[in-house]
Amino acid sequence: MPDVDPPTLYERVGGEAFFERLVEVFYDAVATDEVLLPLYPEQPDLSGARRRLTLFLVQYWGGPTTYSDERGHPRLRMRHLPFHVGPLERDRWLTHMAAAVETACSERATTGASTLVGVAEELLAYFVPAAEHLRNDTGLPISSSRPVHR
Repeated sequence: MPDVDPPTLYERVGGEAFFERLVEVFYDAVATDEVLLPLYPEQPDLSGARRRLTLFLVQYWGGPTTYSDERGHPRLRMRHLPFHVGPLERDRWLTHMAAAVETACSERATTGASTLVGVAEELLAYFVPAAEHLRNDTGLPISSSRPVHR
């Protein structure tokens, strides 16, 4: 009997539409967050950020590789270095993402998708350490405690 790979999270949640909704709910909250919104150079237009996060999450969770095809390796830490990410930013990001996960999963569950068991936990098990990893205020050589003057 041939080995059959278990379905990816991307497949279990029904594909790209789930991630589009997750990102929509997340960025709707970011759009009104006085701590996070200033970190987005294109704000108040968050359409580019929405698209990039959707494509990244789709790829990360087993969907098409459009993100890497268009942008190369994710290099998340490097891409976030220009923006101050400290405990406050991390916590606000996680608050909005956790709420988005809850909303997207509960909406998907109401459509009769029984495959969502454990999806929220799986997503958050990635998001929590990823958010901490993106902090750049730790005093390491990659960050500066002095303000940058332009």
